Amino acid sequence: MALPWLVLLLALPIFFLGVFVWAVFEHFLTTDVPATLQHPAKLRFLHCIFLYLITLGNIFEKLGICSMPKFIRFLHDSVRIKKDPELVVTDLRFGTIPVRLFQPKAASSRPRRGIIFYHGGGTVFGSLDCYHGLCNYLARETDSVLLMIGYRKVPDHHSPALFQDCMNASIHFLKALETYGVDPSRVVVCGDSIGGAVVAAITQALVGRSDLPRIRAQVLIYPLVQVFCLQLPSYQQNQNVPFLSRKFLVTSVCNYLAIDLSWRDAILNGTCVPPDVWRKYEKWLSPDNIPKKFKNRGYQPWSPGPFNEAAYLEAKHMLDVENSPLIADDEVIAQLPESFLVSCENDILRDDSLLYKKRLEDQGVRVTWYHLENGFHGSILFFDKKALFFPCSLKIVNAVVSYAKGI
Repeated sequence: MALPWLVLLLALPIFFLGVFVWAVFEHFLTTDVPATLQHPAKLRFLHCIFLYLITLGNIFEKLGICSMPKFIRFLHDSVRIKKDPELVVTDLRFGTIPVRLFQPKAASSRPRRGIIFYHGGGTVFGSLDCYHGLCNYLARETDSVLLMIGYRKVPDHHSPALFQDCMNASIHFLKALETYGVDPSRVVVCGDSIGGAVVAAITQALVGRSDLPRIRAQVLIYPLVQVFCLQLPSYQQNQNVPFLSRKFLVTSVCNYLAIDLSWRDAILNGTCVPPDVWRKYEKWLSPDNIPKKFKNRGYQPWSPGPFNEAAYLEAKHMLDVENSPLIADDEVIAQLPESFLVSCENDILRDDSLLYKKRLEDQGVRVTWYHLENGFHGSILFFDKKALFFPCSLKIVNAVVSYAKGI
């Protein structure tokens, strides 16, 4: 009886080592690390670990042990959370939605600024625990009451779960600002990546709501603001840059929108979008809106392939404004609050920020833009990771803090 267990114990280290070697090979075969990125060796190491965990998760999913997203979330939720003596942190539920409230302990002579934070992760990764350090820092350094919202994710929940959870929790908070000592005239919504998309969608949805305090400002950190034009210059230039490849983005979009993965190529090639829709939104999506200096490397002009009606019927909800807030009507965009946009040069979503910046400015919305030449997608999460720290990470966080303190 002991022999099978002995074989298993000997086989497990070989299995895990083999998976890691596979991840290292995949990294060097498929990943580009631009010369402008600082600490390339550190970035490569982290990306190998990232691919290793993704591969392990996919293996466990095929074996029926657990889904890949749940495996990854289990790992990053196992990191110990540090208590901050300057803040009171409370886990609450707004209905069924888990939220985390960060409140400064020190007394204040007036109501504080409020920040509603929607975390990133492509609806695959990310959680209240994963983003605890970042939100803790933002609340402390800006002397604000911060609410972080934990929304439902794949594989158990799909669109529009993320939008509904964030909207419902935000409305709940906005109706109870006095309870939390928040000034109704100083509420900021903030988010990164898919969380930045939620910022845009919710701020648009709340335009004209006279029964709620008006959002004072929106902060979008390398946001995803459209999901049906994936051939913009930055999508071509940075398609294999850590930590968000174009292939992984398309897969995440399909998973969240419950689109069968067999339609990935149709989404990538734009054949799932009717010609009249392309013509309608070209004025906002065209690469002509991207400044020339961002198209100097690795960009080839592109046009969508022949229209595929079957693909359109499967993927048409990509065109819903809550999934692609870039295409909201001018009348809505014109009523949005002042905005702070963060973009990174080495990020496939760089051009989403540039296009949304232009849309806002064209409608008279005040925009503050912060661009990092050596930044990459997901970098904000490394700002407090000591040995895994990147200078661009802290620059983004401190830029957001500086902006918020001016509200």
